[in-house]
Amino acid sequence: MKKLLAIGEALIDMIPSNTGRIMDVNNFTPKVGGAPLNVCGAYTKLGGSSNIITMLGKDPFGDKIVNELIGFGINTDYVKRTNAANTSLAFVALDENANREFSFYRNMGADMLMSEDDVDKNWFMDAYALHFCSVSLGDFPMRRAHNKAIKYAKENGLIVSFDPNVRLPLFDDHEYLKNVIHEYIQYADILKISDEEVEFIFGNKDIEENLDYLFDQGVKLLVYTSGKDGAVAYTKNVVAHSKGIKVNAVDTTGAGDGFIGCLLYQMAKENVDLEQINILTEEQLKTYLDLSNKFCSISVTKEGAIASYPTMEELR
Repeated sequence: MKKLLAIGEALIDMIPSNTGRIMDVNNFTPKVGGAPLNVCGAYTKLGGSSNIITMLGKDPFGDKIVNELIGFGINTDYVKRTNAANTSLAFVALDENANREFSFYRNMGADMLMSEDDVDKNWFMDAYALHFCSVSLGDFPMRRAHNKAIKYAKENGLIVSFDPNVRLPLFDDHEYLKNVIHEYIQYADILKISDEEVEFIFGNKDIEENLDYLFDQGVKLLVYTSGKDGAVAYTKNVVAHSKGIKVNAVDTTGAGDGFIGCLLYQMAKENVDLEQINILTEEQLKTYLDLSNKFCSISVTKEGAIASYPTMEELR
């Protein structure tokens, strides 16, 4: 089974001790996070191998991330360190329904400074997929590192997976963010979008209104998630639905990342390559979605992201 690569931010999620807005929180607990890193965490927790491509500060939070990655079994060979900026922090607040409010300390964060020269083409020679998000696609060096990584991934026949993972507080210019998401959709073989993101990205609330556009852009598999209401997968040929699993959510941080990480793991285990995505059956897709929903239903009952992810044994 081939490894998963993910590129982008690795940071510290500061998890609140009580519900309410950030201004109402009494204490925060540091947890390792960052969407691309979380996807690696899910893939690895289930039994796969993964590498995160990122840059951390030479500071205690960077040390914490490296140490925990090693503990989780995520390969750190492609992690760079710098003195030029600190490791990024994301303070999270949760309301009574576990909905989140973010405050980021990331200007500049170490992850933003990774450059295209830091990306090695040899990393992509024996991998299954490359996953990325939009948080690291601002006008800074890490965006150019993404361009290089996507180029190498395409040259080596990897599946490219894109989760926009919209974080409006990180972008002063929301029109820039919308445009950059559309620019990078053309590189995605798999696109994962949540119900909360559809209107911002497309200007309408019905994901199905955008299917023709997405398939014309080259998307082979669209994964649409709706939290407790389940998920839907679309290819040009089939549609698969999976009902959500209602639980008492404690912390939804990293749930969507866990979903796509679990789905990529299942596809990699069955050796689904670029050409086979187009011939996946409704039954296969439903199986992938059902297990990913189950994965998330367990994750959200615990605090943090990777630390909350179940193993395959726990899923069974």
